[in-house]
Amino acid sequence: MRLRRIYHILVKEFIQAVRDPRLRFFLFMPPIIQLLMYGYAINFDIQHIRAAVFDEARTPQTRALINRFASNSYFDLDYYVGREDRVRDLIDRGKVTFALHFPWDFAKNLKMGKPAAVQLLIDGTDSNAALIVGRYANSILNDYSIELLKKRLGRQGNMSTPVVVEDQTWFNANRISRYSFVPGVIAMVVMLVSMMLTALSVVREKEIGTMEQLLVTPLRPVEIILGKTIPFVLISLGDVVLVTLVALFWFGVPFRGSPPVLLLGTLLFLISTVGVGLLISTLCSTQQQAMMVSTFFLMPFIMLSGLVFPIPNMPVAVQYLTYINPLSYFIIVIQDVFLKGVGLAILWPQLVALALLGAALLGLSVLRFRRRVA
Repeated sequence: MRLRRIYHILVKEFIQAVRDPRLRFFLFMPPIIQLLMYGYAINFDIQHIRAAVFDEARTPQTRALINRFASNSYFDLDYYVGREDRVRDLIDRGKVTFALHFPWDFAKNLKMGKPAAVQLLIDGTDSNAALIVGRYANSILNDYSIELLKKRLGRQGNMSTPVVVEDQTWFNANRISRYSFVPGVIAMVVMLVSMMLTALSVVREKEIGTMEQLLVTPLRPVEIILGKTIPFVLISLGDVVLVTLVALFWFGVPFRGSPPVLLLGTLLFLISTVGVGLLISTLCSTQQQAMMVSTFFLMPFIMLSGLVFPIPNMPVAVQYLTYINPLSYFIIVIQDVFLKGVGLAILWPQLVALALLGAALLGLSVLRFRRRVA
């Protein structure tokens, strides 16, 4: 293997990338557009929930509790109805996600010291949103219930609540979901760009007939592979820097870790993605086929990465598949570097796993490529 031969292929690939206006656009604009789009779209911090109120009691107690919901930024009390069928109609039509129903005897039961029921009607079409809405509503009702309990106990003497909960959230004190998802989106963008560019670059040579010309030269298959993959590794690293700057200065995501650790993790991750892209190129003959197969690989990688769905909640058989998913390891690395600020002492298991997966995927791809050109 001669470095001079690899250098000439590197120069050729960079010249092709610069000359092709569509490829220039694909190299840098989609990562930024995707980061902005997903950074705003993927957000579990639900606010301004459309709500309705059905108050049969119409007492000062119910009005005080309704005001608590109205003054909270999570709920918009858009409808005040007088019939139960009207509540059902609003939920069926999708005009409200949540309805609050006070029975006629609510205040009466409170005065008598009996449990006073409040009915929460939640649209469960979106199960995740329903869980969050229920948690918000229960939090307001629990606070109100504790205040009433304190007043009742206060009449009997100065008594404090037996348990005081001090809620602390580390690394993301305000629990902003964007801080967790934007680093994961960076990993997704890097995987998409590096995998597709590698696959399309090799397949393009086949499609236009220049691969045969490369094979008849003194170049060895390994030299061809290195010459065609190294440029896209460098371009992907540039994309990482670009989208990281967008994450820091546009979204305000904190970066508490070490840039060299992030760079090392990205390089090991790119070995895997480039290996997958090269493997795709050995399975396809046209760029259209390469795009379709890339999508086939990309979706399972994302779904089994732990970014969208927690891995412990998956069936055991599916959890074993996550062990061979490089994206699941890199998401841990990038989130921990951004938010926790940990280093090699903590992240070495993920980095070792990325190195082993990268070596296996790249080795398999090179072997298949050499057999195809032999």
